[in-house]
Amino acid sequence: MKLQDFLLGVATGIATAYVIKEASEKVSPYKNANSVLDEIKDAFKTQGPIDGSWIFMEPQLFHKESIEIPVYKGGISRIEEGEAVNFEFAADARTGSVVDLVRV
Repeated sequence: MKLQDFLLGVATGIATAYVIKEASEKVSPYKNANSVLDEIKDAFKTQGPIDGSWIFMEPQLFHKESIEIPVYKGGISRIEEGEAVNFEFAADARTGSVVDLVRV
């Protein structure tokens, strides 16, 4: 094998890896739903243990006043003073920031 052929193969491999990496990052502008849920659970755990959690994996449109943003909807439950307490949240699908939190 000639050195020139080897270097051409290496350059082609690097270029292909770069194109695939860039294309995969542009597929979805949204954060992973599980990582958003993990961040929210970590925030809740600072105030005490949680009992359960869930999240819808597909973003939904959230309307408030004249604002419309894609959000992940989910919930957290915990025990407070012997009683089950449930919270529902809406988190921005792009940043993971909680935009709505309601105690149910």
